[in-house]
Amino acid sequence: MSKKKVAAGAGTKTTSRKRESKTKVTKIGQLEAMLRKPEGATIEQLGKALEWQTHSIRGAIAGSLKRKGISVAGEQREGGLRVYRII
Repeated sequence: MSKKKVAAGAGTKTTSRKRESKTKVTKIGQLEAMLRKPEGATIEQLGKALEWQTHSIRGAIAGSLKRKGISVAGEQREGGLRVYRII
């Protein structure tokens, strides 16, 4: 009996797949999306969604978003809540 050598990968199907382009979701992107909503978002809502502390949220608004040329306005609402949104 003779033994046949099998080439590596022989018998397996090879298909050419296009690499799916996945948009990387960043926390700054999430922050921006929440602030783009017409109703805006409070610091508490942003902190819960992003799992950030309040000083980090304020820093991202003042730093990263400002660098992108995005203006954010804070508005005092009833009950002392401050709502931030992109203008």
